[in-house]
Amino acid sequence: MKRDAVPVKIAVPLAVFVLLSVSPDSTSAQAQEHWPQFRGAESRGVASGPNLPDRWSATENIAWKTDLPGRAWSSPIVWQDRVFVTTAVNTGELETPKKGLYFGGNRPEPRSVQLDYRVLCLDLVSGKRLWERSVHQGSSQSPIHLKNSFASETPVTDGQRVYAYFGNLGLYCLDLEGQVVWSRPFEPRATRNGWGTAASPVLHGERLYVVNDNEEESFLIALDRRTGEPIWRVERDEKSNWATPYIWKNDLRTEIVTPGTGKTRAYGLDGELLWEFGGMSSHTIPTPLAAHGLLFVTSGYINTLVRPLFAVRPGARGDITLSEDQTSNASLAWCQKQAGPYNPSPIVYGDNVYVLYDRGMIACYHARTGEEVYGKQRMGAAARAFTSSPWAYDGKIFCLDEDGVTFVLRAGDEFQVLHRNKLADDDMCMATPAIVGDRLLIRTSARVYCIRQPAVSSAR
Repeated sequence: MKRDAVPVKIAVPLAVFVLLSVSPDSTSAQAQEHWPQFRGAESRGVASGPNLPDRWSATENIAWKTDLPGRAWSSPIVWQDRVFVTTAVNTGELETPKKGLYFGGNRPEPRSVQLDYRVLCLDLVSGKRLWERSVHQGSSQSPIHLKNSFASETPVTDGQRVYAYFGNLGLYCLDLEGQVVWSRPFEPRATRNGWGTAASPVLHGERLYVVNDNEEESFLIALDRRTGEPIWRVERDEKSNWATPYIWKNDLRTEIVTPGTGKTRAYGLDGELLWEFGGMSSHTIPTPLAAHGLLFVTSGYINTLVRPLFAVRPGARGDITLSEDQTSNASLAWCQKQAGPYNPSPIVYGDNVYVLYDRGMIACYHARTGEEVYGKQRMGAAARAFTSSPWAYDGKIFCLDEDGVTFVLRAGDEFQVLHRNKLADDDMCMATPAIVGDRLLIRTSARVYCIRQPAVSSAR
């Protein structure tokens, strides 16, 4: 591993607007006031609060819906009364993705299209478009899978600025009024089978972290969030991965966790390697998360027999890879070797970790021990293709499929589908929703929905 240190003077902020690495075993109040990154402030997808929506349709409990230009699978993020999304608007023909599984979607050559990469800001209350900023225009330089987009990375915000990353293009920092503060280009790199990129950036303190795993020159880089200047960069012995890194603040230290096909690795805030282990699937996509004092890391490409779900204890050092006959060791609390999902990230809610599978099944394991609570259960005959990660609140698990149907399950030790919520037929869904206050935001191929049920009036 090669590490290049770049000395940069880091300014101390006058005010701290958000700490993205909060206790992983609690759902903070701030996580409900803001939804600053992919899967929220704790990257867990769990919310709490009164009157969160349980039922909706294309017309029922819709506070507003706003059509969006272009095509993108990035998730919405929220700061106070502002919703931020990214998109890529094409001029020229761009093949329309189909709902369902991914086979046959390889498109190894760049598309003959012109692209306008944009960041948009919507009003949380009304859905009105407050501003729309084009950050780059140009021809397509890299191929993407039929079902990918040129804007699949979710932006992140610290309440002062929005950081929008377009993987094979660059990173753009905007203030909350839509003015570009700085930008940093990224040289296009080939990805496996020309599938394109998807890993989102993360923030911690004064630094922005980006993982770019590709077929040519993979790396993890730390940037000064105020200037975009590199602080350090480490080369990674990895090929293409699509997993967003995770900032794990445990009782012993803060770590940058990067899942990988070759090895899952954790780095210190100085870029030094802390620990690593092998045994992941050949395609690594889900984002890690932490709960109950453990870190959960997984991958599960559907065409391989290696689909592990690991639980990591804090304090690991060096190579902690399990031997072939092991399911635990001093640093790995447990491993379920066939439990990993392909695209959706798992979710921990209460004492259980729930794993949503692309083909419409879900399984449940005890988070502390890895013991199976219930094995794979099909959510319904029509449940067929899932890319979005699940979310949870009010004792329920929500699973959104590509057809715009959300399967609502009762959380707990018994598998039970309570009901389904269906959006419009033209809404293809691959982005993971955001939750803030009493509102649920679902981004589809065509629009953003703000879902909010009527306020419950107080008894008098």
